Amino acid sequence: MCKAGLTVVARNWSCRMGEIDLIMKDGATLVFVEVRQRVSASFGGAGASIGRQKRERIERAVGMYLSRLPTTPACRVDAVLFEGGKKPEWLKNIFAD
Repeated sequence: MCKAGLTVVARNWSCRMGEIDLIMKDGATLVFVEVRQRVSASFGGAGASIGRQKRERIERAVGMYLSRLPTTPACRVDAVLFEGGKKPEWLKNIFAD
């Protein structure tokens, strides 16, 4: 991700609402990154492991992080998926509606 021009703001940021694996800056955009790893694609794989409950925990943690900032920047939630021996997959803006 650093090769893609993102800079690290925080790693394993946690609060009572949950945890954010990585917080990065992509220009003026704050990027919250969920990292998921699975041995294989059985049971849906790494992407499928981000279900409703996990999404809600991430959203609450992001809200808590943003509430501590003086102003709210543009932001998005990405996911980096590791599955078996495959090349990592980086999904941008996974919660876009």
